Parts: sequence; structure tokens; C-alpha cells
Amino acid sequence: MIDLKTKKILITGANGFVGKHLVQNLLELKNVSLNNLYTPDFKELDLRKWEDCQKAVQGKDVVIHLAAKVGGIGLNREIPGEMFYDNIIMGTQLMEAARQAKVEKFVALGTICAYPKFTPLPFKEEYLWSGYPEETNAPYGLAKKMLLVQAQSYRRQYGFNAIYLLPVNMYGPGDNFDPKKSHVIAALIKKIYEAKKDNKKYIEVWGSGSATREFLYVEDGVEGIILAAEKYDKPDPINLGSGADISINDLAVLICKLMDFKGEIRWDKSKPDGQPKRLLEVSKAQKEFGFKSKTNLREGLQKTVKFYLENENKQ
Repeated sequence: MIDLKTKKILITGANGFVGKHLVQNLLELKNVSLNNLYTPDFKELDLRKWEDCQKAVQGKDVVIHLAAKVGGIGLNREIPGEMFYDNIIMGTQLMEAARQAKVEKFVALGTICAYPKFTPLPFKEEYLWSGYPEETNAPYGLAKKMLLVQAQSYRRQYGFNAIYLLPVNMYGPGDNFDPKKSHVIAALIKKIYEAKKDNKKYIEVWGSGSATREFLYVEDGVEGIILAAEKYDKPDPINLGSGADISINDLAVLICKLMDFKGEIRWDKSKPDGQPKRLLEVSKAQKEFGFKSKTNLREGLQKTVKFYLENENKQ
């Protein structure tokens, strides 16, 4: 058990969606001092540069690595090379710099995109190596999966305490609503809002709507990350999820209902669905460090929609 209040903590990606919630949680719920948090942004440190990784970890006890180049299916198809290189180089260099600096614990955030395309449901951690990821996000998924290989290798050779978490897509207030970078929930909320504003009779959504996804409310997700940072010290990867899935069609219908949009949903089947199904087995997180999500999807969506409507002029 690590008492985070007594540690110097580096959070990469702290200015991103999940990072902002994580920092707020540590300050308000864990009473971590702001002086003990180092939250550099991209302008201050570019983690693709070795020297900046060395600077980032200097004098730190705990590293929580959230920084990543991320986006939806469209961005993954557009820049797969950048998705692979930027993510693998940031993670690999940062973990090596942390090891050299004798950092006490390294928390690596992986991605559900690392799982094979046709993983049996629910996804168990031991299925991670049973096939190739879905093609549109494989470069990103594989780059992030290499952090697990590195963490386990460093643990064996150096006794370095690195852990690896596999979160599903998180959503909630403060999500990224930029159409080029947003994931499905934020993208749908923005699309429906724009359709209502412009008096459109329909929205158009990529794919067939048949794919299923699991979502984790961001406040629950950061609680899971913190619990793992405090209590989990084993080499095995751990899923972080809600343990409930929904089809993209049903998700779109639900958000339309919550936003009182009565128009048609048109599916562009020329565009990919991505991975056919996603649903995590989440019992290991509860067993190992007592994490279980609390927020059901409808409640979480209501909070996210409310946030967007109150802040849409700032998006």
C-alpha cells in the first residue's frame, strides 16, 4: 500500500480529459498537496524526446502515464504511423527514464484496443495475446501493449514496480468533443446538438450500429487508477471497466432520447464499425484492489449531456 499523500507524483497527460479528473480527485479526495504533483503539458515537455523524459521523472516517486495520441476510428485510419510511433516512443522512453531515476512505482495506462479483434466475451486479461487487434486501431493498440511487455520485463530484470491497466473508453464531463479526435459518446452528443440547432431531420453515424461497446464514467475510471496506484503491485494486466455493454445503435437512440432529438438515425455502412464487440471481465480489479464502477450509463450520459449543453459555446 502506497500513501500517495507522501509521494512526489508525475502525471503525464494531466491536462487531458482523464488527467484533469485524476488531478482533481487526488487534490480533493486524497488530500494530495498540489506541491507534490507535477503535471507538465506538451509545450513544457515533449515525451518523444529522451531529455524531456529524464526531466519529467527527476525526483519523482510515482509516475502515472496517461499521455497518449488518441482519437476515433477516423483519426486512427488517417495517421496510423503517428499513432504507433508517438505512443510507443513516449511510453518506452518514459519507463526507461523512470527506471534509471529509481522511481518507486510506474502506472501505465494501456487500452482496450490492445485486445484481439475477435476476443471471446467477456474479455479476460489472459486473452490479450490470442490474436491481432482490429485493423483500424491496431497501430495504437499494439504501441500501448508494448508497455505491458516492457513493464513485465523490467520487473523481472530490475525489480521495477510497473503495473499495467486496461481501461475501456471513458466518458463524462470535460470529454473531448472535437469531431476529429472524439470517441463515440462525445461525437454523438455534438452531432445531435448540431442537428437540433440546424433543424435537421436526421443524423448520420458511421458503421452499421451493430457493434457493441463498454463505457466507463470518468470519475469511476480515475478512482480505479488511484486504487491501483495505491494497492496493486503485480505483473499481470488488469481490466478497468463497468462490466456492461451496449450496441452503438442503442447508444445513439438513448442519447437522442436524453437530448430530446426526434429525428432519424442514418447509418453509413460504407464506414467501418471497428471491433465487433467489446465487454470486459472486471472481477480481477475488484479482487485485487477493490475497484467496482458505481455510475450506470444512463446516469453518466445525463451528466455528460448536461455538461456539454452548459459549455457548448466553449467547445
